[in-house]
Amino acid sequence: MSGTLDTRDIIVFLIYFIVVSGYGYWIYQRKKSATADTKDFFLAEGTLTWWAIGASLIASNISAEQFIGMSGSGFAMGLAIASYEWMAAATLLVVAVFLLPIYLRNKIYTMPQFLAQRYSPLVATTLAVFWLVVYVFVNLTSILHLGALAVSTISGISYEACIFGLTLFAVFITLGGMKVIGYTDVIQVLVLILGGLATTYLALDLVAHHYGGSGALNGLSLLREHASSHFHMILQPGQMMMPDGSGGEKDAFQDLPGIAVLVGAMWIANLSYWGMNQYITQRALGADLNTARAGLLFAAFLKLLMPIIVVLPGIAAYLLFQQGEFQEQITEGGFVKPDKAYPVLINLLPTGLKGLSFAALTAAIVASLAGKANSISTIFTLDLYKKYFNRNASEANQVMVGRVVIVIALIIGAIVAPVLRNFAQAFQFIQNFTGLISPGITAIFLLGFFWKKTTASAAMAGAIATIPAGIALENLLPNLPFMHRMGWVFLIVVGLMILISLLDSKGRKNVRSIEVEVSDFKTAPAFTVGMVVIVIILAVLYSMFW
Repeated sequence: MSGTLDTRDIIVFLIYFIVVSGYGYWIYQRKKSATADTKDFFLAEGTLTWWAIGASLIASNISAEQFIGMSGSGFAMGLAIASYEWMAAATLLVVAVFLLPIYLRNKIYTMPQFLAQRYSPLVATTLAVFWLVVYVFVNLTSILHLGALAVSTISGISYEACIFGLTLFAVFITLGGMKVIGYTDVIQVLVLILGGLATTYLALDLVAHHYGGSGALNGLSLLREHASSHFHMILQPGQMMMPDGSGGEKDAFQDLPGIAVLVGAMWIANLSYWGMNQYITQRALGADLNTARAGLLFAAFLKLLMPIIVVLPGIAAYLLFQQGEFQEQITEGGFVKPDKAYPVLINLLPTGLKGLSFAALTAAIVASLAGKANSISTIFTLDLYKKYFNRNASEANQVMVGRVVIVIALIIGAIVAPVLRNFAQAFQFIQNFTGLISPGITAIFLLGFFWKKTTASAAMAGAIATIPAGIALENLLPNLPFMHRMGWVFLIVVGLMILISLLDSKGRKNVRSIEVEVSDFKTAPAFTVGMVVIVIILAVLYSMFW
């Protein structure tokens, strides 16, 4: 199903496009002389405020994989998928308190830099190359694919043209550097929240109308009453069967295995993503500790809001689908395709609001593409080009190389993106793939932070063993939920690294240390209050929807 945009929708979208592009250009011109400095271009060092850091974190994180993929998972398995958002809020607090101070005290600007400083250049280079491959061929491509799919469905523009347009828009924003990305992300977040709430309101109002009522609150009450199976956060085996995209069903417990989302391996995935991922941490690494922490706290509060925007519409679409609505739009070849739920809802919005929601979706996609492309550029330029290709590269030369890498990375992503067109739930595909690499990354970083005896040989062994261990467990225990598999791989890698470190007497004599100051873990009173509020909100939410 493809929709079309009314003239007024196009006008709304053009206003958004002009405001974002114009503001970005103004920021670029205002600080144009500073863009020859690498720290300014890649990190916007010292110039991003706490609200810009927090907004940029969310804008880079929330993309088509949330709007489309997570709404699709909301359709398929319900509110349980919101754990990725709500547990991310808790993880941001952990990162702000314990990891961020270590990065800032040791003047860490890239994740490979930390690995080189703590372990060895070989470990850093190996994982830098690995990150680049994953960022380009998995992350960029998935963002572009899901984004183009959604934009095409809503606008009626061809999938290929949407990929080209999104790529071009992202290039324009990204070439201005992290300062432009950070401040334009503030507008992007505002647009995606307003547009996302408009879609949620429509979805809940449709539910209310279906049962003879009206209004979003009435719709939410009816949704909880008639789709009660979709309002459980902690799933049990066999509790939630969902479409697999091929005409059959699968147990949602395989993707979200019960209590593991609270005390199990979801922490491994979240710590890897929010605390050891250049794409995310880059926003905070150019600020002082208090500003960076405030930014992460702001992002945590925004994370609490995200399921309202990206999960509730999917649950509403599920209920309406069960009641006979959207049968043609959400099925393809006779198979239920959950990822079609969100675009279907946007196409039902009234003129004007549809343009706003379309702008919100575009904002999420472009912000994520820009953030990912900037991270790719940062790692390649600072951790590979400067070290191995041109040690004497000037600041201006590095910025130029960074811009070239941005363009090349986005072009590759655009070429590869169509390969992902056959997946039913792209969000879960991304999580499953990430589950192969997160355990090793988390083990390497945590032991590097907090166990001084960890050697470079152990880190290299952990990096090499992660994916084979995950694949082996997947083949040996095919019914083991992927999150449990992540947990076992993490323990295997940690055990392997500890064993190698203890046996590597030569390596222990040459261990590189980083500075860890316990007093840095102390938080300001305002941050502590905000942290307590978030923890209480999370406790209430999980108690209500257990």
